Amino acid sequence: MRKIIAIGESVLDTLFVDGQPVKSFVGGRIACAAASLGSLGLPCVMLSECTTDSVGDIVVNYLSGHGVDTRLIDRYPDGATPFSAIFPNGSGKQIVNYGVYPKTRFDIVWPRIDEDDIVLFGSLYAIDLPQRQRLYELLKYAVERRAILIYLPGFQHGIGYRLTKVMPHLLENLEISDIVIAHEQDIHDIFPGETGDEAYHGHIEFYCRNYVHLTRSLGLLMYSLGLELPADKPATDNLLGWQAGLTAGIIAQLFEKNITREQLLNLDADTWRGILVDARNRAEQAAASDENCL
Repeated sequence: MRKIIAIGESVLDTLFVDGQPVKSFVGGRIACAAASLGSLGLPCVMLSECTTDSVGDIVVNYLSGHGVDTRLIDRYPDGATPFSAIFPNGSGKQIVNYGVYPKTRFDIVWPRIDEDDIVLFGSLYAIDLPQRQRLYELLKYAVERRAILIYLPGFQHGIGYRLTKVMPHLLENLEISDIVIAHEQDIHDIFPGETGDEAYHGHIEFYCRNYVHLTRSLGLLMYSLGLELPADKPATDNLLGWQAGLTAGIIAQLFEKNITREQLLNLDADTWRGILVDARNRAEQAAASDENCL
């Protein structure tokens, strides 16, 4: 049976206001997208890692409570599950990350991957060592099995990550991807000073034709087909939920329309427009949720 394999961080985010914690929630666009897919009743398995601590339990229970298969999450005993402290400020936000990892990272059993399965991956998990090497081996296996690969190249806004040393990894990820989804801020972080159009034609198009670009107002652009869906509502403050919901919505549409990898290569503009309209509606629902998912 066709399935979804989501690969990404397991992290607990805590928002601080005036020096006080006000809200904790499971972070990561991929984890939240997986929760949405599980809530929709779609077969989704999460590949990740977290400690056998209370924070790890919160993350795993969040995913399993939304119908996600968590059996392939590496629960290592020595360390601490990643925790992010978020401090809003006048120019955006500062993020402080904590976590203690074992020497051997991403020590999981590979799942079976079949033709037209969907593999969702991205963020720092897909470019940073040491887990990058193990993850890329799995991605190459997915390509050989003719799965659909969806890449979220962005990462947590506000952490000030330097990309020079990992740019080759990012380009390798683009090369094997069938769909790329990124926010305008992601493009600014990865390709400083470039617009979405410049980044697509200068970098992404050479590797992956299907690029969904989110504007700051949360309009949608697909440069390859000249598609534009202007924002029809004010942009939400919950960008995590919105992006996770949009990603889940696109994947759900591929399932519901039974679109194969071969068909994806030649989807027309009308079909893509229908996919994006439905996905945007799901994004708005997820952004309105306290749990950042459908």
